[in-house]
Amino acid sequence: SGPRCPVCDEPWVSPRLLPCLHSLCSPCLRRLGTLAEPGRAASRSVLCPVCDAEVSLPPGGVGQLTPDYLALSGGRAAASCDLCVDGAAVRRCLTCGADLCHFCCQAHRRQKKTASHTVTELENSKDCSQAGKPLLCPSHPTEELRLFCQQCDQPVCQQCVVGRHRQHPCDFTGNVVHRHGDALRELLKSTQQHMGTLESALSQIDAMSSAVHSRAEAVATEICLFASGYVKAIEEHRDRLLKQLEDLKVQKVNLLHLQKAQLQQLLLDMRTGVGFTEHLLASGSDLEILITKGVVASRLAKLNSVAYNTHPSMDDGIQFSPQEKAGQCCGYEVFGAILNKAVDPARCTLHGEDLHNAHQNQLTGFTLLCNDTMGERMGRGGDAVRVTITHKDKRDCRVKPTVCDNGDGTYHVSYSPEEPGMYAVCVCVKGQHVQGSPFTVMVKGKFREHQGVFHCCTFCSSGGQKSARCACGGTMPGGYQGCGHGHKGHPGCPHWSCCGQVKKSSECSGGPPSDALQRSLLRTVAL
Repeated sequence: SGPRCPVCDEPWVSPRLLPCLHSLCSPCLRRLGTLAEPGRAASRSVLCPVCDAEVSLPPGGVGQLTPDYLALSGGRAAASCDLCVDGAAVRRCLTCGADLCHFCCQAHRRQKKTASHTVTELENSKDCSQAGKPLLCPSHPTEELRLFCQQCDQPVCQQCVVGRHRQHPCDFTGNVVHRHGDALRELLKSTQQHMGTLESALSQIDAMSSAVHSRAEAVATEICLFASGYVKAIEEHRDRLLKQLEDLKVQKVNLLHLQKAQLQQLLLDMRTGVGFTEHLLASGSDLEILITKGVVASRLAKLNSVAYNTHPSMDDGIQFSPQEKAGQCCGYEVFGAILNKAVDPARCTLHGEDLHNAHQNQLTGFTLLCNDTMGERMGRGGDAVRVTITHKDKRDCRVKPTVCDNGDGTYHVSYSPEEPGMYAVCVCVKGQHVQGSPFTVMVKGKFREHQGVFHCCTFCSSGGQKSARCACGGTMPGGYQGCGHGHKGHPGCPHWSCCGQVKKSSECSGGPPSDALQRSLLRTVAL
């Protein structure tokens, strides 16, 4: 066994060094070179079979790659004896260049031909490399590489110096190796620092990866606990809802059974009374009828006076609302509630400041309040509300209302009529009219805006101007043509200076004022 090529696992044959610092034997390199892109010898590149790095080949191909003599000599591996092969080399003969084991070294000294050879100790792999067999020039195989061409940056032999490298500065390898070795050591030091940084970064990445796994496991545990708790809460809420539903069903069924029993008993009593009376009238004598009529009449009158409901006392108004908030269960917010209220159109009411009056092209409206069969407010929306507004004289004139569901059992209806006149408004819930529907709305012409000011009196609003007037007709002593507090004609409350109306949001009812009054009112307004 000995140093082998990492690709073919065969002993080294002229190993050469790739730019990625991995060595391959020449046969493997030749096979690798044939895989490079053809027709582009100057820029061909290959993938290193050891590290998969893309490396560029020299213009001359794999033959111009740097020879790896260190790999050929075994690098740091212990050298074997060149004579017996089996022993490990401990010394080297500098005269013949052979590595010798302890036994062969003694034999080397006993033989006459080699007794005078100089033998040195092999201390470490570096000494082995330095004291190894001489490296021969590839251009001049018989010459040893002892010189270094500084211009070409490569080792050369004596023949190279007198030939191709004649004019180049050359020196012995022992004289220049220190300078190049120092440069390599500086690069090595920088690379080692990067290695330390990278190793630290990798350690941090590994630590963070472990932290991510640990954190993910912890969060997964939290999610499982949350989900299991949520499932438990939902299941408990489900059982609670089913219990509520069962109680509601039993309540409704019991009330219906009670109503049924009462009506059945009443029907039985009436049948008894009717049967007895018919038999009396058909078979009784005049005297018998007269004797028993009082009791029979009293019984029939009492039966006829009994109040009873012809409609079922309970309805099937049971609904489930999944979006309804149901509070918390086991610390979790849950949704879904049973709704047993049913809207009763006959108990729904309409509310508004002035339901029966509106103005042309002015937005107005009213509010619908929905109640259940018990007259209680529904407290939720979602009911089918339909509103139609039709002109009584012009059937093709309709107003399209806007119905806004407030979600609390109230609905705001807004509309803006374009034509004046009388309108019929129908408000229906679940296809039935509510209380007060249909009703009429009188739409007046365009709303007349007030031209004056809403003031307490002319004296105050005009700043004491004597010529300022008010449409209320009030005056003050001392030549004041407008009204004042406590004086003649003052309405006793704030009012409009243009028409005397005491309601601030009212329509102006005054006619066009005279020029003098118009100027006075405008002056009052300005003041």
